[in-house]
Amino acid sequence: MKPIIIGIIAAFFFAFTFVLNATMEAGGGSWIWSASLRYLFMIPFLLLIVISRKNLKPLLQEMNKNKRAWTLWSFIGFGLFYAPLCFAAAYSPGWLIAGTWQITIVAGTLLAPLFLITIHSNKGTTQLRGKIPVKSLMISFIILTGVSLMQLEHVATVSSSTLWFGFISVILAAFAYPLGNRKMMDICGGRLDAYRRVLGMTLASLPFWFVLSLYGLVTVGGPTASQSLQTLIVAISSGVIATVLFFKATDLVREDMQKLGAVEATQSMEVLFALAGEVLFLSIVLPSSLAIIGIFIVMLGMILHSFNSSKTKKSVMQLNA
Repeated sequence: MKPIIIGIIAAFFFAFTFVLNATMEAGGGSWIWSASLRYLFMIPFLLLIVISRKNLKPLLQEMNKNKRAWTLWSFIGFGLFYAPLCFAAAYSPGWLIAGTWQITIVAGTLLAPLFLITIHSNKGTTQLRGKIPVKSLMISFIILTGVSLMQLEHVATVSSSTLWFGFISVILAAFAYPLGNRKMMDICGGRLDAYRRVLGMTLASLPFWFVLSLYGLVTVGGPTASQSLQTLIVAISSGVIATVLFFKATDLVREDMQKLGAVEATQSMEVLFALAGEVLFLSIVLPSSLAIIGIFIVMLGMILHSFNSSKTKKSVMQLNA
């Protein structure tokens, strides 16, 4: 029960991203600063964690081996993930972005053929091209159904251009995030833990954030004190606290695939937390009954996908034994 509770608390802090991005947008803050300041603010905290674990030097050595790959995939995994997500806040409410964001599960399934899978057995080590798992893809359609129901209400209240700006931005982010992160995991080859990899990708993506910040200074001016403070809260809550809690929860159950699937499924709670936050702090009107049904269908799809993944991992472990 403890890992589940920790996972739910992590989802709560992850939801700050969607709520505060919506708050900053409503207050006139630019998405440019919501995106770039988060990663700039994350660096000191991540540095503190990595240095305290005496892991900074190995990280810098690893990054120096393949600078171009680190820069490219960090730009895709972080830059093309978070900038579009913040941009979407100008066109869609936070709860809708949080719900649509769950399409990243679908994206991860569709990206499988781009990666090699290493299989260890008594006969040796074999690398096979990943295949799109049919069962996972079918479950993903449940998530897509829920997202479609949520979007239907939004379609009736906004122009087509506004709808597509918000929707396409989240779709881009949903594919960029798993693609960039998986490519970096391949490049690192298990030599770096999650903390070092996140810090390394943040440092490698700095050129993009600096360019975006310069563009922001020229076009919209500097960030307000209020937006800077709120972005700092996002960096701490989502970038540091939520990530640490989620890693802790998964570490507690890493040997039990069924419990691991349950912990991963707790992240579907982000949608409910984001909705509750916007109702409380932005006084938004509650979504229609159709959208509420869509939210719960997305959550159901997430839960089914997590348990299916846990069974798959367990089968692979038994095969390799």
